[in-house]
Amino acid sequence: MAINDPISDMVTRIRNALANKAKSVDCVNSHVCRGIASVLRDEGYIDGFDVVEDGRGGKLKLKLKYGPRGEHVIHRVVRQSKPGCRVYRKVDELPRPLQGLGICVVSTSKGVLSDRKCRTEKVGGELLCIVE
Repeated sequence: MAINDPISDMVTRIRNALANKAKSVDCVNSHVCRGIASVLRDEGYIDGFDVVEDGRGGKLKLKLKYGPRGEHVIHRVVRQSKPGCRVYRKVDELPRPLQGLGICVVSTSKGVLSDRKCRTEKVGGELLCIVE
């Protein structure tokens, strides 16, 4: 099955796995998806991820994180920039989800970064998704 938008596919898989209280989820391995997974790991939204080789392109196995009583760490994941309508933001125009408690994942010239890193490095880019 061909996937036209691997970022939307990854976001939807994470959303569905959280609804099912799954421990892990498999996503398509691409450079941008690895960047999103590393941002989620660095910001504490997932426990980690592994690249699993399957002979084709490989898969990302994300280990989802839950609270001590089983509550969700990720409450909402929303895809912002889509293939039909790209969303670009300057560094001072990046939104602050939940007044700084959530993150925006941004694709920049320096790689895939969170909005906090974008502000420290003073770089804007394509707003991929918002995680709350």
